[in-house]
Amino acid sequence: MSKKTSTKKPATKTVKAKPAKKAPTKKAAARPDAVVEATGECPKGGSHEWTEEGDEKFCTKCKEPQGSKAKPAKGKKAKRTKPAVDKKMSALDAAAKLLEETKEPMNTKAMIETIAAKGYWTSPGGKTPHATLYSAILREITTKGKEARFKKTDRGNFAFNG
Repeated sequence: MSKKTSTKKPATKTVKAKPAKKAPTKKAAARPDAVVEATGECPKGGSHEWTEEGDEKFCTKCKEPQGSKAKPAKGKKAKRTKPAVDKKMSALDAAAKLLEETKEPMNTKAMIETIAAKGYWTSPGGKTPHATLYSAILREITTKGKEARFKKTDRGNFAFNG
C-alpha cells in the first residue's frame, strides 16, 4: 500500500490590526492664562468657544485664529477672481465678428483667410482650420438654436444671425 500525501496547505487565520487610539488633545481652556469666550462664529462654520491667548483669539475646537477667512461649505467651490487679461480671440469669435462686419454670407475657407488677413486670429499650425471652424459653427447652431450667432444660408455658407 502506498500512502497518499495531502497537497492542502494548513489553514491559517489572518488577523487585522486595530488602529491605534489617538492621544487626547489638551484644550486651550485648561490653561490658567487662557480666557474663554462663548460668542462668535468659527471660521469653519458654527458657534464655537474662543480662547484668548495674548493678543489673538483661537477657536477651542478647530484651533483656527478668529481673524482667518471662513472656508466655503462642502460641495461649493470658491470662485477665483483673475485679473483682466487681454485674451486671444478664438476662431469662432473672430468669425462672428467678421460676419457681423461684412453682413454677407461666407464659407469657412474664405472666413479663415479674411480673419488671418485682418489679424483677428491666426491658426496655431493646424492643417484644416476651416474644417474645425465649420464644425464649431454647426455645433453652436445645434446647441443654441435661434440664439446662435450664426445661421446657415446655403450649403457651406454662413451669415451673422443678428
